Amino acid sequence: MPRVSIKCAAVLLTLFPILSSTTARAAELSDTEFKRLHAELQPGDSPWLTIPWKISVLNAQQSAAKEDKPIFIWAMDGHPLGCT
Repeated sequence: MPRVSIKCAAVLLTLFPILSSTTARAAELSDTEFKRLHAELQPGDSPWLTIPWKISVLNAQQSAAKEDKPIFIWAMDGHPLGCT
């Protein structure tokens, strides 16, 4: 058990300078730089944003039957970033 504690302490001591320097850099962010980064990270005009997505499969099935269109189902299992 002591080996685990020593390893945890070593990891924390290694990460502390990295985390503290990241916090210091975040404090240096000017209003102009924040506005530029915020505008850059906003979603653009993508075609997939104009699609009237349905959350309910039953509602999608009813709409598809009325409009004689297929259903596209996006199904995932696990973490959205693939980190499972």
